[in-house]
Amino acid sequence: MDLEPETRSSKIKRQAKDGIRGNLDHFWKIQEYNQKTFRQQPLPEISGAFGDIGTLLPIIIAYIGINPESGIDLSSTLVFTGLFNIFTGLLFGIPLPVQPMKAIAAVALSRQFDMEEVAAAGMIVAVGVGILSVSGLLDWFNRRIPVPVIKGIQLGVGISLVTYGGSIFIKRDEYLLLYPGLPELLQVVAFVGFLASNVFRRLPFALMLLFLGILVALPSLISHPKTLGIWHPHPFVPLTARSYQPGLDAGLGQIPLTILNSIIAVSALSADLLPTVPTPSPTAIGLSVTVMNLIGCWFGSMPVCHGSGGLAAQYRFGARSGASVIFLGLIKLLLGLFAGRFAANLLQAIPNAILGIMLIAAGLELANVGETLNTAEARDISEDKEGLVVTSPSQDRSNTSARGDLTSERRKRRWTTMLITVGGIIAFKNDAVGFVAGMLCHRSYQLYDRYSWRRSARQGTIRLEDDSHRP
Repeated sequence: MDLEPETRSSKIKRQAKDGIRGNLDHFWKIQEYNQKTFRQQPLPEISGAFGDIGTLLPIIIAYIGINPESGIDLSSTLVFTGLFNIFTGLLFGIPLPVQPMKAIAAVALSRQFDMEEVAAAGMIVAVGVGILSVSGLLDWFNRRIPVPVIKGIQLGVGISLVTYGGSIFIKRDEYLLLYPGLPELLQVVAFVGFLASNVFRRLPFALMLLFLGILVALPSLISHPKTLGIWHPHPFVPLTARSYQPGLDAGLGQIPLTILNSIIAVSALSADLLPTVPTPSPTAIGLSVTVMNLIGCWFGSMPVCHGSGGLAAQYRFGARSGASVIFLGLIKLLLGLFAGRFAANLLQAIPNAILGIMLIAAGLELANVGETLNTAEARDISEDKEGLVVTSPSQDRSNTSARGDLTSERRKRRWTTMLITVGGIIAFKNDAVGFVAGMLCHRSYQLYDRYSWRRSARQGTIRLEDDSHRP
C-alpha cells in the first residue's frame, strides 16, 4: 500500500522528464534548421528580414508624430520588438513577424492617445488573448473555421495591403521635391526592381531597396543634431483608472483582428508556405502575443502582434527560417540601445516609393494563397488516384459524391464563400466583418443542404449510399 503513492509520483516525474526532453529536442532541431538555412542562403535570409518594414515603418512614424513628448517610446519599442524577434525566431523557426496592432494604432492616431493609453490597450488585448489561449478556445475556434473563410481573410488582407501600398507609393516626399525628377525616378526604379524580383526570386530585393532608401535619406539627416545615446528604460503602470476606458475602446476592436489575422491566419499561412517546418499552433502564437505585450507595454513599447501579411512579406523577399527575424531583432536591439533618436530620424526619411512597393509586394504574396483553395494544398482537401477529396469533418459533404469528391458545385460554393469574406474585409475595412460575412455564407449553404436532404427524405427519394453523409 505504501508503494502506490511512490509509483504514481515516479510516473509523474518520468512523464515530466520525457516532456522536457521532447521540448528540448524540438528546440535544438529548430536551431539546427535556422543555422543550416542561414548558411545555405545568407543573403535571402537577410533580405527577407527587412521584408516587413513597409508595414512596420508607416505606423511607427505615425506614432512618433502624434505625440512626440508622451507618445510611444521608440527606443523601448526597438529594444523589445528586437528581443521578441529573437525569441520567436528561436522558438518557432519561421520568419514570424512582430508587427504593430493596427486597430489600436488607428484609434490611438485619431484620438491622440498618450503612452499610458496606448499601453493600456495593449494590456487589455494581451489579457483577452491569453485567456483564450490558456483555455484552449483558440484551438477549438480554429478547428471550426472553414478553410474558404481563412483563405478569404488572407486574400482580403493581401488586397488591403496592396491598396494601402499603392496610396503610399504615389505619395511624394516633401524633402525630395527639392530635387526635380528624383521622386519619379525612385518610383520607376522601385517598380522595375519589383518586376525583376518576380522573375529572379533569389534576388535580395528588400535589402537592395532598403540600402537605396537609406542612401537617399542620409543627406536629409546632415542637419540633425547628434542623436546617439544609451537607452534608459522608464517603467510605469500601463493600466490605471485614467487609461482603462480609452484602452478598452481601442483594445476591443483589436481582439478579433488579432485572433483572425495574427493567430489563426498566421498558423494556416505558415503551413502553406513552409510545409517542411513544424507549424506553430494557434495556442502557441496566442501565448506569444500575450507575453510580448504583458512585458513591453510596461516600458512604453507599442502594442505588437504577429501577422499573416508580415509573414508573407518576409517569405516573399527570401526568408525561410527563424534566422532572418533573429538577424532583424539584433539590428533593432542595437539601434534601440544606442541610437533610438537617430533611428527615428532615419526611418522618417525613407522614401515613400520604397515603403509602398514593399507593401504591394507583401500584399500580392499573401493574396496568392487564395489560389490553392480548391487544390490538394488546402488543409481540408487530399488527393488520391481518383481525384480530390474533402477530408475535413467540419466540411459539409452533401454536394459531393458518396466518397467525398470535390464536385464543381462544391468548388463554386467554396469560391463564393472566400469572395464574400474578401468583400466584407475590403468594403468595411474590418477583418471581423469579413469573417462574419463568410461564416454566414458558409452556414447558409449548410442550412440549404439540410433542408434539401429532409425534403428528399420525406419524398422517399434519398439514396441509401448517401445516408452516411446526412448533414
